[in-house]
Amino acid sequence: MAGALALGGATAAAARDDARTWADEVLYFVLVDRFADGDPSNNRGADRRNPGGWHGGDLRGLTQQLGELQDLGVTAIWINPLQLQQLRGMPAGAPGAPSFTHEGFHGYWMHDFEQMEPRFGTEADLKALVDEARRRGIKVLLDIVVNHAGYSSSYTPRRTASGEAWLRVGEGNCEVDPITCAVGGLPDFKTEIAEVRDHVIGANIALARRTGVDGFRIDTYKHVSSDVWAEHRKRTRAELGQGFFLLAEYWGGTAQSLDGFFARDEVDAGFDFSFKGSCEAWVQGRGRTVAYAAYLRNRHQVRPGYVLAHYLSSHDEPMMLGNLQGDRGRFRLCAALQMTSLGMPVIYYGEEVARGGHEWPFNRNAMPWGDRDILPGKGVARDESLRDFYKQLIRIRKEHPALRRGDYAMLTAPADSVLAFARRAGPEGGAPGDQVIVLANREDKSVTAGVALPEGWPARAVVDRLSGQTATPSAGRLEFEMAPKSVRIVVPANP
Repeated sequence: MAGALALGGATAAAARDDARTWADEVLYFVLVDRFADGDPSNNRGADRRNPGGWHGGDLRGLTQQLGELQDLGVTAIWINPLQLQQLRGMPAGAPGAPSFTHEGFHGYWMHDFEQMEPRFGTEADLKALVDEARRRGIKVLLDIVVNHAGYSSSYTPRRTASGEAWLRVGEGNCEVDPITCAVGGLPDFKTEIAEVRDHVIGANIALARRTGVDGFRIDTYKHVSSDVWAEHRKRTRAELGQGFFLLAEYWGGTAQSLDGFFARDEVDAGFDFSFKGSCEAWVQGRGRTVAYAAYLRNRHQVRPGYVLAHYLSSHDEPMMLGNLQGDRGRFRLCAALQMTSLGMPVIYYGEEVARGGHEWPFNRNAMPWGDRDILPGKGVARDESLRDFYKQLIRIRKEHPALRRGDYAMLTAPADSVLAFARRAGPEGGAPGDQVIVLANREDKSVTAGVALPEGWPARAVVDRLSGQTATPSAGRLEFEMAPKSVRIVVPANP
């Protein structure tokens, strides 16, 4: 296809197999500055009272806390861009907060792609993180920026040999022209110019090659043209290996809107922006359950061999727990549905322990560490019971191929409050097939959930993997009492 990388059949199949393995991962997104401070010597200008400023977290701190993530069950981490950030902060205001200076602690305001931001750490620190993560069976995705520079950066005065500026400066209209607009007013790289494109792509690839990261999360994907992404794909495969993973942040992405990029094989995966809002609406009683069940089924229309990454919270949107007015029962429902749905689940740091914060800038606050002596979130309360629930969900997901890559069948429950669906994966690699039924009650009261067993379900007792409770089907039907705001993940009991 036009713009796609031409691969031999065997090579293309191997690359697709590499991408499919990422559907088995549980991805954990970390804003490095907000997670853990392992090197106080690089805390230049840190001010933890400023919600938009540097707080002192760094790569060494993240490396030191990889055991926390391994224990949770995380198998991949995504870290924000790490190159040198613009040198001056931007004054701003936020609802519920006094005026504050907004710094580049998030990593998206590029000053120089060829230098590391010292407040995150050194290139050696990144290499040490990758090596230690790999020792623990954890992959590392590095966030990269191709579209824009910081508001004040070293690229502002740059010109090509013919005198053309590297950057477009001005607001533009991203609804009219998403490629040449200035996203958020940030100066836009003219990636249609080979010199500019080569610099930006080449610097990111060089950092990945030297440090050994496993893939890129690509920022503002929709604001760069497909011919640039085709070249990017060709270069990453040639210089970083066929299995180097690419995850696109295409704002508003769904299985349908991402399909063109998958068809052209520009990336391996994209964020599913629809999952968060759809789950929030359903658990709060907005909309019929049959419509939500159909939505989950439609997510399976993703092109074979490509991956949707679905999340509950992010650094660019209000956090789900805040949207749910702190209702942890309903949040637990969405966490369970995330871990039992198709795609690669993404956990935004700290939401597994009920991190506070809601709208920007407080959706980027410190990782809660409770009474552990870890800054910047030392003393910030955390919910260990919620974390235990996440651990259980992740373990169940890992143990059941049906939850990671199985098909989907809607099941009908007698009450609209109960969502019921079945996931099934056929035998592979000598392993037997796997079947799971998921039941979720969104009501504030107990309900009885009865469903007809899907075709081919074994005629024997079943067990709920969350509670350990067993039940025996009768006349091809399964019935469970569902507590308020609860989930059951049901599998055939061992014969």
